[in-house]
Amino acid sequence: MELVALQLKTSKNFTKNLQKLVKHIKNQEENSFILAPELFLTGYSYDKLEEASKFSQKALKTLKFLSNEKTIALTLTVKENDNYLNMLHIFYKGKIIHTQAKHKLFTLNEEQKFFKKGDLKDIKPIKCDTLKVGSLICFELRFIELWERLKGCDIILVPAMWGKLRKSNYEALCQALAVANQCYVIASDSSNENMAKSSSIITPFGEVVKNDTKKAIKALFDPKEIKKMRRYLPVGIK
Repeated sequence: MELVALQLKTSKNFTKNLQKLVKHIKNQEENSFILAPELFLTGYSYDKLEEASKFSQKALKTLKFLSNEKTIALTLTVKENDNYLNMLHIFYKGKIIHTQAKHKLFTLNEEQKFFKKGDLKDIKPIKCDTLKVGSLICFELRFIELWERLKGCDIILVPAMWGKLRKSNYEALCQALAVANQCYVIASDSSNENMAKSSSIITPFGEVVKNDTKKAIKALFDPKEIKKMRRYLPVGIK
């Protein structure tokens, strides 16, 4: 299986963003696990959250269809009752197998004024076929206690819109997460002008595959690497 971290620019045109995402998903091999940057389809769009949520809802059908042969993960703007959430979706075999709203909202971006925080209990390993997968959405990466909740994962997803002023922080934390949890990390950050890029695939040993000039960062997933690290350096992860 190939792991893919997309590194794309989000424009103000929602339709063009979806078209771009569809193109890049189609370009990946069958059975790939693909992660897109945080809120890639609409950006934060605080001034038009209703439009963003309706567009995200319409995009679900397309993403479900594309996931018949690939696993796809990204966060979308979702409206529940009168609240908006920044919600991760994992698509697998034509279905949504997991949703998880962002729990730790980034106050410097005033997220708490526009989004409702998600439930802490949703930050957990979930089953994706034979794999255990977990997710931390952007700012959540900074909270080490959340890493503990994802112990035992084979893959941890980190979709982000992480600013370039804190680029080194994103890179260091993603690498440390992979080493601490002895698992693969797929980190997908926006490539907009003020963003860090730094999308990467990181192995359980901490080896980093990264290239800020590419739109898709790829690496093969090898479950033996996880078993080898956990046997060689046992830290209580099973």
